[in-house]
Amino acid sequence: MKGLDAIFSPESVAIIGASNTPGKVGHDIFANILQGGFQGTLYPVNPKAKSILSVKTYPAINAIFDTIDLSIIILPPMVCLKAVEESIEKGVKGIVIVSAGFREVGGEGLEIENRIVSLCKEAGVRLVGPNCLGVINPVPDVSLNASFSKRMPICGNISFISQSGALCTAVLDFAADRNFGFSKFISIGNKADVDELDLLLYLHNDLNTAVIILYLEELRKGQEFIEAVKNITSGHRPTPVLIIKSGRTKAGAQAAASHTGALAGTEAVYDAIFKQAGIIRANSIAELFDFANAFAYKRESALGKAKRKIPSGRRVAIVTNAGGPGILATDMTVSSDLELASFAPETITELARCLPTTANINNPVDIIGDAPSDRYETALSAVIKDEGVDGALVILTPQSMTNALGTAEAIVRVARRSSKPILCCFMGIVDVSAGVKYLQEHGYPVYKFPENAAKALGALYKYSHWLNREHLPPFKLKAHDRAGAEKIIRGCLAAGKTRLGELDGLELLKRYGFNTLPTKLAKNAAEAVQIAVEIGFPVVMKIVSPQILHKSDAGGVVVGVKTEAEIKADFTRIMSNAGKFDGEAHLEGVLIQKMAEAGDEVILGMNRYAAGPLIMFGMGGIFVELFKDVVFRLAPVDRDEAHRMVHEIKSYKMFTGFRGRPKSDVEILEKNIVRLSDMVINHPEIIELDINPLLVHEEGKGATVADCRIILKPPSSK
Repeated sequence: MKGLDAIFSPESVAIIGASNTPGKVGHDIFANILQGGFQGTLYPVNPKAKSILSVKTYPAINAIFDTIDLSIIILPPMVCLKAVEESIEKGVKGIVIVSAGFREVGGEGLEIENRIVSLCKEAGVRLVGPNCLGVINPVPDVSLNASFSKRMPICGNISFISQSGALCTAVLDFAADRNFGFSKFISIGNKADVDELDLLLYLHNDLNTAVIILYLEELRKGQEFIEAVKNITSGHRPTPVLIIKSGRTKAGAQAAASHTGALAGTEAVYDAIFKQAGIIRANSIAELFDFANAFAYKRESALGKAKRKIPSGRRVAIVTNAGGPGILATDMTVSSDLELASFAPETITELARCLPTTANINNPVDIIGDAPSDRYETALSAVIKDEGVDGALVILTPQSMTNALGTAEAIVRVARRSSKPILCCFMGIVDVSAGVKYLQEHGYPVYKFPENAAKALGALYKYSHWLNREHLPPFKLKAHDRAGAEKIIRGCLAAGKTRLGELDGLELLKRYGFNTLPTKLAKNAAEAVQIAVEIGFPVVMKIVSPQILHKSDAGGVVVGVKTEAEIKADFTRIMSNAGKFDGEAHLEGVLIQKMAEAGDEVILGMNRYAAGPLIMFGMGGIFVELFKDVVFRLAPVDRDEAHRMVHEIKSYKMFTGFRGRPKSDVEILEKNIVRLSDMVINHPEIIELDINPLLVHEEGKGATVADCRIILKPPSSK
């Protein structure tokens, strides 16, 4: 981290490639540092110029007599390599390469970048870039604008990390319009050395940073990222991390042969990583800054101590002087996983006593358009002290009698007496400007529209929910038969089997404690009858063919077969249906399986990505791809994460005794998610898997695998 200190808080900086020509990157970066009030010493390096902006130049960095902390290089790749070598010889502690033409163009550029990284690692020098905008530290005792953006942001407590340099310039302009301040501003470019995880860890320990926001295009780390960021977002001094990830609509990177593959994709991987790390995801740049606005401000309490206020629950009170905006706020409150608070009788009594008879004293509280500032103060005081309220949203629309500044002052007085978050929406620009300015100066987030404020309050609650999440003791599962599972996998691969049907798949799942049903393959009707008599009626019959992945679609499944006559007839019909469905399919026969007891049909699945195995859970059966009621997590998945997965799907209430249904065995379901996670972590040859359906029986009666499909790939072929 000392190398990053040298990058963000250097005492001396060399600009290698500084230029006398305005408009060139080498000139603009030098000018930005020089004119931005940098508190250290600046050295322009250019062998052809005597001075730049009246500052003496040096022909090379090794011609500078003084110690240099940070080297900023703006040179073509091949010349850049030499500059890196000279910088390391000079003893710099950090390097920022702004130039492009490296990894992003491939070929020689990639080779040069790899060589530069190797040199920096050998010397213990940290590198930002190449192909980046640069870095900015507006904190007054540094005041470093080492970028080619002319705009130096005001100092604030938000740090911004971006993979896109072009986006950085737009964000700086956007932030200036909204009076947004930063503590650090970093463009990481190719991430040759310093990446987003390095910066997240560094900024978490930066006393000037209260919240970190991140624009991300891709991640090169999975579980390592989750574990590190989890400690950032929920450690002894948690730092909120907000993110916007581009490319949400791109198709998944892997071809999908299973339900899991069809429903997953790279975005499911990212969503899982963000959830497991406690990161709040925004859908737009505007939303990202709306959220940051709510997280970054530290409101003063009556004791004068600064503290971030987050809601302990989801119950929201709305106070407004206009009915329409109150309704809009209500809609977005509910859409943001919040709920309208129900007021206690004493709160209702207080509101009725203090407000006009025309006011609405229920939530949302409409204090009428002519509301003076003292009416806002009275109503807000009453609702915020209600124990059934976790946070408040105050809306002001400018009427001819509205006192925006007085109302802002009243809100601040109330807020200082409360530990609950209060977000404000002052609609308009000119008429409410004095009130908006007062709120911002006193550290209170204010929004132009009620929807934005409600979404931001929802993000605060999501983070509160993360901080206060339940922690359960690990399951004490019976030891897995890892050796037995490896033997099955090796045997299948040796025989050329990469697509495991139920016979091999069930044997593999048994080694990890899954409950399976007696199952045998029949190659003719006579064998089918014999097997059915042996395992006992009723049975289920399923076509077996490597080419037919979804048996029901082919008319290849019959359930509840109860007699020998039905066995014979159904065997013939299943084989005929399968042949018509795919005339070229190899039909191995029909699987005869003991019919399981009734249960809720769920699906467990896994697809392997570069970041790791992605575990899926959701409602199963034939409707899984239709309703898509599924959730994802990156393995390994422990009991806590399995518990959250089960509770996250929309259909969770089905397991709880909904409308007189018996409660389902949720604990065994969570155990099976952990078992599946253990299995795919232990056996990298498993690249795709479906257990569909897994039948979850009544509480205490366990769960049974009814069907499965597993795809293998030898490690050497990866």
